[in-house]
Amino acid sequence: MSASETKAWTKLYAPWTDHELEYGDDTLASIYDRNLELNADKPATYFFGRGQSYKELDQQVRAAAAGLKAFGIRPGDRVAIVLPNCPQHLAAFFAIQKLGATVVEHNPLYTAHELEGLFKDHGARVVIAWDKAAPTLEKIRATTDLETIISVNMTEAMPRRMQLLLSIPIPPITAKRDALTGDAPNTVPWSTLISPAIGGNGKDFENNEVTADDTALILYTSGTTGAPKGAMISHANILANCVMGKAWVPGLGDKPERFLAALPFFHVYGMTTVVALGVYVGAEIILLPAPQIPLIMDVIKKHTPTWAPGVPTLYDKILAAAEEKGMDKTQHPIANSFSGAATLPVRTVARWEAFSGGLLVEGYGLTETAPVICANPMDGNHRPGYVGIPFPDTEVRIVNPDNLDELMPDGQEGELLVRGPQVFKGYLNNPGATAATFHGDWFRTGDAGVMEEDGFVRLVARIKEIIITGGFNVYPAEVEEAMSDHRDIESIAVVGRPREDGSEDVVACVTLRDGSALDPEGLKEFARERLTRYKVPRTFYHFDELAKDQLGKIRRREVQQDLLKMLGSK
Repeated sequence: MSASETKAWTKLYAPWTDHELEYGDDTLASIYDRNLELNADKPATYFFGRGQSYKELDQQVRAAAAGLKAFGIRPGDRVAIVLPNCPQHLAAFFAIQKLGATVVEHNPLYTAHELEGLFKDHGARVVIAWDKAAPTLEKIRATTDLETIISVNMTEAMPRRMQLLLSIPIPPITAKRDALTGDAPNTVPWSTLISPAIGGNGKDFENNEVTADDTALILYTSGTTGAPKGAMISHANILANCVMGKAWVPGLGDKPERFLAALPFFHVYGMTTVVALGVYVGAEIILLPAPQIPLIMDVIKKHTPTWAPGVPTLYDKILAAAEEKGMDKTQHPIANSFSGAATLPVRTVARWEAFSGGLLVEGYGLTETAPVICANPMDGNHRPGYVGIPFPDTEVRIVNPDNLDELMPDGQEGELLVRGPQVFKGYLNNPGATAATFHGDWFRTGDAGVMEEDGFVRLVARIKEIIITGGFNVYPAEVEEAMSDHRDIESIAVVGRPREDGSEDVVACVTLRDGSALDPEGLKEFARERLTRYKVPRTFYHFDELAKDQLGKIRRREVQQDLLKMLGSK
């Protein structure tokens, strides 16, 4: 029998992780209320040096819920949030959950063109938005169901001394203020929404009825191709991942925790591993409006987190900054860190653990799985190059992409399917896409992977990103990993360049380190020392910047499109 049939991975669980867990029927509103009962006076948020307790946060949550109710928001309604990470974002999120409504998260840097189709799809009448995004949203008011824009000035959540400093009318300070806040005409200010003038103070607000199976969150994902699809994620999906995460990380929540919120909340990774999990264990959430290295380094020095989820590029940048500043290793210990969204280089793990004095393990998941499917054990038995083993109550199988009922033998690659309590409900207004992404009750990840006989999983590539050249399959991540050690390469994306016969050439698009010049022959020679000949890129193309998502993960499909445009113009 295969490892997926025997669930061989359960033998590798750390001693503190049970094979099966209890999930109950909690909702995000109920875990919020429970945490408030237990931790009312404990720190809830930290924003540029200003903190607030859960009791203080709750005053805004209740007032916002009462205000939104006055604007006609009822159970099942959708309310959009278009905000960076800030205290108002947390308050808005849980206010909507207490109303029994659904949050729809959006990147606050999106253009009107990018937002219009999404708003037409989900139909939100009310949006809570960064004041700098308000003019963009105003452009889609006439073509969508959007009626009310509630604008948030993030600086109002900063320390008073910082607010006063930002008011000084000199160019350098004015530029900083303009990056944080802007005019928002035709909107309802957040301060007005939470004032008694709209819905009262919310002191006596009672939660609306909501069940664990109700949709808590909608996040849009396009995968590798196609129009964005709204993934409907239930309360049960998110909280299942929280229960699993707490069982996975040793002692999480047993002592005061500080969660680093560098990941954006409009991505499921940040929403689950920081917001939901943070409230689930009563952590203080250190909020950063953008994952800027100076902000992160300041936090590590002054208010060191205990839990720091991130992506490989983020850890590398922090390490580079620490070396530049001469920060002593383990001077600011970070107990646990978790990496996702992209392959985690082995060298990054070693350097980070030496710097932080804690653990850094790699995991894997998708928006549709809320997000974590697999993770490396946190008892020291993490395996470099692997995304880990399935979470408790999570099943993974590797199948033949051409026959989804055919299990692949251990050690052989195929398409990765998953089922478990964190798997989403389906796509909003898109039954066709929902049906296509499920095989029975198994979710098709679209990723090619290998499961070893002990249950460890290694990702190979997105199914649609595999390059077929000369009858051989080439996996971009493998080539990228081999080339990443080259002294001239800053970032790399390996893609297929179409040929007239329908096959593809393997090529690489690179950005270079300062002072380096593109040397295709030298790069090819470097590749030949590390890769089978058919995997060696035919040539290398220099880019000033490679297309990335909001987490900094390179989007190969977009890079490929940019390359074809560039070649077509020559």
